[in-house]
Amino acid sequence: MADLANEWPDEGELVVCSVKSVKENGAYLDLDSYPGKEGFVFIGEIATGWVRNIRTHIREGQRVVAKVIGVKKDRESITLSIKSVSEERRRGALQSWKNEQRASQIMRVAAERVGWDEKSTVEISDQMKESFGSLYGALEECSISDTALSDAGFDGDWLKVVTELAIENIVPPFVEIRGLFEIEVWGPEGVEAIRGALESAEECASMEEEVTLTCHYDGAPNYRVDIRAPDYPSAESVWEAAQKAATDKIGSVEGSISIERL
Repeated sequence: MADLANEWPDEGELVVCSVKSVKENGAYLDLDSYPGKEGFVFIGEIATGWVRNIRTHIREGQRVVAKVIGVKKDRESITLSIKSVSEERRRGALQSWKNEQRASQIMRVAAERVGWDEKSTVEISDQMKESFGSLYGALEECSISDTALSDAGFDGDWLKVVTELAIENIVPPFVEIRGLFEIEVWGPEGVEAIRGALESAEECASMEEEVTLTCHYDGAPNYRVDIRAPDYPSAESVWEAAQKAATDKIGSVEGSISIERL
């Protein structure tokens, strides 16, 4: 969402472009990744092999991925190559560009709900990019963990709005939830009882595919529970089962357990 009008791509960078016009010796492309910038791709850089008719390879309005092979800022000139981009890299670059467009749209919706002006929206978006590498990456992390922004040092009422929009609109590769067991055992079973409760909780991960649950010692009497799952329903299901399993174990000895969702 940042203003890229005064920024230039680097040589070797892949850029998403729209074909502006096609000439006999090449084509002019608008750099969608850098609004306001235009580049030229010579006919020899359109496709591998001999190009008999340029219009059989490229047309006005087409979206393409090109590699920057030359930048002359003094002449405001950018030369590009389409043939240098493999199909795999083309798909990846195009998907990344689409993701950023989608992320920008989500932030615009968030701005309307929170009441940000354009300047505030750009500033917050740029801060998120700086912390997470990209705006989409930031929102993807929010969809994975609802504490992603606060963990990165952000604060404010807007965190909840942005996180909810991310969860609603982005399908993450996995999700994470976290809980805390506070366990005390004063009977003779002691540490063995605590270990048994945590192991019972970890075994609950087997009830769902691709779910992992790990317990970590956070300093007596606290034990952190981390769950990673392909989706929130699976994660919540395992969390509920883990709470019951640990509670049942501690209930069979002289001890107590309190549970908190972090």
